Amino acid sequence: MNDALQRRASLEPGAPEIAFAAFLRLVACLCLVFGVLYWIRLIGYYPGDLFRFDLMPVHWQIAASTLAVLFPFAAAGLWMLASWGPVIWFLCAAGEISMYAGFPQYFGYRPTVVAVHAAVAVIYCAFRVFIHLSKRKAVAP
Repeated sequence: MNDALQRRASLEPGAPEIAFAAFLRLVACLCLVFGVLYWIRLIGYYPGDLFRFDLMPVHWQIAASTLAVLFPFAAAGLWMLASWGPVIWFLCAAGEISMYAGFPQYFGYRPTVVAVHAAVAVIYCAFRVFIHLSKRKAVAP
């Protein structure tokens, strides 16, 4: 009877897993907002001279159309807590970091976007390490 209770307790999520799921869903909401903002740019509703797809330079056309598709896809994966959600988010974050920090002469310099992606990556890694260590500690005799 005690063994069955221990197995059941090990399958139930603890506080770190619940907090991690809430964090991933918060990031999913941010990804959805970013995706919608890219779609707004693509359809020409954005208040700018060159922010309509047919008026954008080629480098913006490639970046905006790719991120407009990937950000909502990442949002869906993160919201469902699927293993591929963080991978797609990482592709989006790497793309935006390389755009705004690596090629500011083409895309502009947006340190806030870079800082948000870096903070999300650090928090994600901290959650994963903490959950791994807490599970390892619970299994060890």
